[in-house]
Amino acid sequence: MASENKYLTVTDLNYYITQKFKKDPYLHKVFLQGELSNFRFRRNSHQYFSLKDEKSKINVVMFRSFFDKVKFKPEEGMKVYVVGYVSVYGPQGSYQFYAEQMEPAGLGALYEQFKQLQAKLSKEGLFNLEHKRQLPHFPDKIAVVTSASGAVIHDIMVTANRRFPHAEIDLFPAQVQGDTAADSLVRAMKQIAAKKDEYDVMIIGRGGGSLEDLWPFNEESVVRQVYNMPIPVISSVGHETDTTLCDLAADQRAATPTAAAEYATPNLSDELIKLHQLESRMQASIQALIKQKRDKLTQINNSIIMREPARLYDQQIQTVDVLKSRLQNSIKNILNASTKDYNLLKQRLLSSNPNQRIMQLHQQNNFYQKQLFDSIKHYLVNKRNVFAQTVQQLDDYSPLKTLDRGYVYTTNLEDKTVSSVDQISENEELNLHFKDGQVSAVVKTIRRK
Repeated sequence: MASENKYLTVTDLNYYITQKFKKDPYLHKVFLQGELSNFRFRRNSHQYFSLKDEKSKINVVMFRSFFDKVKFKPEEGMKVYVVGYVSVYGPQGSYQFYAEQMEPAGLGALYEQFKQLQAKLSKEGLFNLEHKRQLPHFPDKIAVVTSASGAVIHDIMVTANRRFPHAEIDLFPAQVQGDTAADSLVRAMKQIAAKKDEYDVMIIGRGGGSLEDLWPFNEESVVRQVYNMPIPVISSVGHETDTTLCDLAADQRAATPTAAAEYATPNLSDELIKLHQLESRMQASIQALIKQKRDKLTQINNSIIMREPARLYDQQIQTVDVLKSRLQNSIKNILNASTKDYNLLKQRLLSSNPNQRIMQLHQQNNFYQKQLFDSIKHYLVNKRNVFAQTVQQLDDYSPLKTLDRGYVYTTNLEDKTVSSVDQISENEELNLHFKDGQVSAVVKTIRRK
């Protein structure tokens, strides 16, 4: 009988194969493409499905922590790209692919474009919470941008009419899929913006679909128009698992068209109940206030003041008498002080009477004038005496008197007085001045002493 030691258990063999897979560097990270098969979505759980091509297939498991990061809704038959590793599931002895990332095949460029545009608009602040506006509680008119033939407008109208029949729903039809959908959506929103005073809120939406189907709602022109709308916007694009840039730019995101209509309108029955409750509370408050005021009135009517109202004025009357006495005393004091000031000013005015001052100045002027006349007279007398003395001196020293005694003075032709023989020469003509005239003479001889 063969030895049992050379036989492995199934667990040992599966363990050995598992280690082989783990140590193989080519199986640590594998990039795989294929078509989804046997996919059945399990909410809040791990996902189990197969990935196949024309000739083969492989079992795939994607744990919940990784599947929650998937940005699209996987569907049966969809071609996808997956990234993960290969290992063995020991209990069944089968190898399988453990997926960590997944995106639709052929849409990788769209995802890259989506992420780049999302980063750009987020940096500009289009998705910031502080820009979100409050939805009106009781809208009169609601504008809806969606396809005229889809179920979205039907669901919105049914829900809105059921909850709040007062609200008017106006459809602005637009294409929600295809190459021209973005321009169509922008045109419809601009029509609403032109009538901003007519509408209270806008709903934009469509049903679910792939990323490619929802792409018009990720176009930059559409997202910016949603952000720039002058009225609050509710976005209902795709389903709960779908997220578009319109959803991020809108003031409110709704998972379904029905939810969008619920956000846009109040529930009339709930509002009526609230009104009844408020009415009851208001009536109770009014009754309590009336009772409070009635009790206060009764208290006032029973007070001493109301029974003897004269007491209400006793202190005031006494206060008036005191103030009256103070007023009279103050008036007297002010009058006396004013009288004293008046008399003082009158005395100062009399003492400064200009007539007296003029009289004083007149007297002073007369005095100074007399002094001036006396001084001039005395000055003239003195000057006459000095003049007479000077005349007498001039007369005493006058050469004319000398001439009267027979003397003569001589001048040359230049009318210079000649006082020495050194000033003349022979044959020079001289003028001899007598008391009664002058004579011209010629020098004949010169004799010196």
